[in-house]
Parts: sequence; C-alpha cells; structure tokens
Amino acid sequence: MKNVEKQVLIGGDQGWDSHVMRMFTLGKDGYSPKHTHPWAHVVYIVKGEGVIFIDGVDYPVSGDSVAVVPGGKEHQFTQKGKDEFVFMCIVPTEGDV
Repeated sequence: MKNVEKQVLIGGDQGWDSHVMRMFTLGKDGYSPKHTHPWAHVVYIVKGEGVIFIDGVDYPVSGDSVAVVPGGKEHQFTQKGKDEFVFMCIVPTEGDV
C-alpha cells in the first residue's frame, strides 16, 4: 500500500449496520495491496484516473465510472495520471478492515 487515505462516510455509527461506505484517496503513484476476500465491492469513481486490477486484468477507470469487484477475485486499485484518484466503495460490515 502506498499513498492511500481512507475515510468512513456511512456505517454503523450512522445507523447502517450491514454495510460501510468508504472514500479512498490515492495520491501520486498510490495503490492498495493486491488482495482477495469473499465479499464484493461496489465502487464509484469520484475523480481522477486509475486502474482496477481484477483477477489478472487491468480495467482503466476515471471520474463518474462505476465498477463491481466480485467476491473471491484478487484485486487492486492504482492511481494513474497527474491528479489524485478518489473513489467510494461499499462493502459489507465485515469488509471494513
């Protein structure tokens, strides 16, 4: 992981006990670790350019893109371009680690 900031927007403290909406900001050359887990992600790209790696394939994304990362698939988020890569991600509560 490099140059990653995480914010919890909505979760148990706001009354949503089953899921968590988070916002991630990836700075210059930032990336999340490659990882796998059983739950899916629902992702909305707020701004910037990035790549979502899912199960061996790179998917370029930019502001106003949406994506679903299926459960059980290796994945990673990487910043590309000159600006921050910002995305919202919804996962079940057990996925907010």
